[in-house]
Amino acid sequence: MPSLARLAALFAGLVFCASAMAADVDAESYGFPLANPFEATIATTPPELRPELPADGDIRQRDYSIRLRPDREFELLDNFWPVTRLHYRLAEQKGRAPLIFIIAGTGAHYASGINEYLKKLFYGAGFHVVQLSSPTSYDFMAAASRFATPGYSPEDADDLYRAMQAVRAQHPKLEVSEFLLTGYSLGALHAAFVSQIDETRRAFDFKRVLLLNPPVNLYTSITNLDKLVQTRVQGIDNSTNFYDLVLGKLTRYFNDKGYLDINEAMLYDFQRSTERLSDEQMAMLIGTSFRFSSADIVFTSDLLNRRGLITPRDYRITESTSLTPFFQMALRCDFDCYIAEQLMPMWRARYDGGSLNQLIEKSSLYALEDYLKGSDKIAVMHNADDLILGQGDIGFLRRTFGDRLTLYPRGGHCGNLNYRVNADAMLEFFRG
Repeated sequence: MPSLARLAALFAGLVFCASAMAADVDAESYGFPLANPFEATIATTPPELRPELPADGDIRQRDYSIRLRPDREFELLDNFWPVTRLHYRLAEQKGRAPLIFIIAGTGAHYASGINEYLKKLFYGAGFHVVQLSSPTSYDFMAAASRFATPGYSPEDADDLYRAMQAVRAQHPKLEVSEFLLTGYSLGALHAAFVSQIDETRRAFDFKRVLLLNPPVNLYTSITNLDKLVQTRVQGIDNSTNFYDLVLGKLTRYFNDKGYLDINEAMLYDFQRSTERLSDEQMAMLIGTSFRFSSADIVFTSDLLNRRGLITPRDYRITESTSLTPFFQMALRCDFDCYIAEQLMPMWRARYDGGSLNQLIEKSSLYALEDYLKGSDKIAVMHNADDLILGQGDIGFLRRTFGDRLTLYPRGGHCGNLNYRVNADAMLEFFRG
């Protein structure tokens, strides 16, 4: 779940059924050109089909920080000093306007690629915008998470909600007409839980909430992405590893181009070249990105909680300490390993939790089914070919959201968020 934005840099006709049915978009009228979900996930939308966005210089924005866990300033190791405070970005309109919070996907920083794109889209439409890191990012885990063991969605959402309240309190003079909420990928799942929390605490009373490509069953989505690392790739043997193969392709591509420029447009053009990645290679690239995010969670959670699974409890880490050996160990611990060794023990100890199936149920959209069915302010935009969806997930979304689900025929995982048709649909939803 993107952290893929880092690798990528990293309704037009709607067919509406009866009011109780989802809005399914047919491929021909939709016009998104990438039918391959792996390619769409990595390269995203061709540049000429993206919406016009304001330039950075035209946005009144600034990064801020808040102190949510003052105790961590004394608990954190020396190399964590930059994240003793939670950082976020605020793009501010000149006068009164709606304020929209954006929650990033797995492992993603508040200034990650998709968050930046969404900020520009909503700011250009006249909204104040707050960009937040994912609860699974190392900075959020260190500065805002009470238990620094993400994966139990209600707890992650509670940490987010506290952070959002602190952000609002830090800007008392910001003129806000109404509050809006969105998130992509895992951030969309978190947005759903945050919205439910707000129903009782009422700090924001969100007018509209949009979930972009959320996992339905969190464990299924994680498993789908983790399996991509196990893809058999032609050309990989004992003497040539996957990274050598990809770097070789990129080197030849840039030699032919005559210059070096890594961005989303390049990745789209790269996939049109003779050096294009095969489906297996793209699957491995996406899976590897997720595995790096998982390893970051494994390492950070173990270190902050002094569990001794990756980093020995009595091992002194300073700014000059090489973390490579510990990160290599974390890479060998996939998400199943993290759940078994860190998440489940924390959940059972603090919440009197039970089985793995109960944890999955309470952390997925299933836990919110009744709330989501009855909340007209919440909508979902998803893709039929999304890599994170499993059997029965689309059926669940149809039953739960009805005509508040817009299902696009293609786009992979978040690969069509920057397609202008999707952009127009997002703005239309939030404008009401």
